Amino acid sequence: MHTVEVFSKKFYKRDPALVARDMLGKTLIRKLDSRILSGKIVETEAYYGRSDPASRAYKGRKRFNELMFLDAGRFFIYMVHANWLLNIVAHMEASVGAVLIRALEPLEGIEVMKKNRDTKDKRDLTSGPGKLTKALAITNELNGIDVTRTNEQLMLVRGEIESFSIGSSPRIGVKADLPQELRFYIKRNIFVSRYLRTG
Repeated sequence: MHTVEVFSKKFYKRDPALVARDMLGKTLIRKLDSRILSGKIVETEAYYGRSDPASRAYKGRKRFNELMFLDAGRFFIYMVHANWLLNIVAHMEASVGAVLIRALEPLEGIEVMKKNRDTKDKRDLTSGPGKLTKALAITNELNGIDVTRTNEQLMLVRGEIESFSIGSSPRIGVKADLPQELRFYIKRNIFVSRYLRTG
């Protein structure tokens, strides 16, 4: 169903908005014991450093956000409102940033995901950042994993090659935002989060 081909650090050492767009259509793989859970990324958001009022790095380098200031290409997982949120550190050299994975289209291990989420609704399984981490049993135990390595418990791989249209909007649920649209999603994909399932 997917090709296990990870991306080099060069992919992540770019402007977070470019990385966020290019992550759409890629496959997230979670190895859970002997099982494989996976999903296609259908929605992302880009975040920057001190100049971004919605970023975890807005108030400078702290212990909880240190990964955003370090080398690109690592998973960055933190909790908001009792939900773990999955990000990948992405930024230019000597800069700060990350990409939030907001929604997935479930591919493999769907029955396990349904048990993890306690729901039978496939469309609702991974259509939000907190939903997808619960479905794939992702916690901060996976924080800091190098996304450029294969055979990890959590990986981002190239996946199937397909064509799709990309939409953008302001980021969701932020009190203060930057002027540019930094949320990206695959248009007409039913697994995009419920907030703005349009286009």
